[in-house]
Amino acid sequence: MKKNKDNVKVWYDKKSDFLEITTGAPVKAIYRPLGNECFERIDKRTRKIVGLAIFNFTKRFPKQHQELSIPVEIQMKSMA
Repeated sequence: MKKNKDNVKVWYDKKSDFLEITTGAPVKAIYRPLGNECFERIDKRTRKIVGLAIFNFTKRFPKQHQELSIPVEIQMKSMA
């Protein structure tokens, strides 16, 4: 079975309270600040956005199940 390189991957490091969301195959990237400790990951070669990183992620949720607004737009498409 061919692996879909456009899968969304979510990684969370509890010790550093860091959340990262990426799409596609791993690439070398730079981080561009979006404000409020949020960053977009930019592919060094293509300059396309390949992910999002949020520092102090859980500190943004004083209560469970609270909404967090992040200044990004995501397009999703079914592969089925």
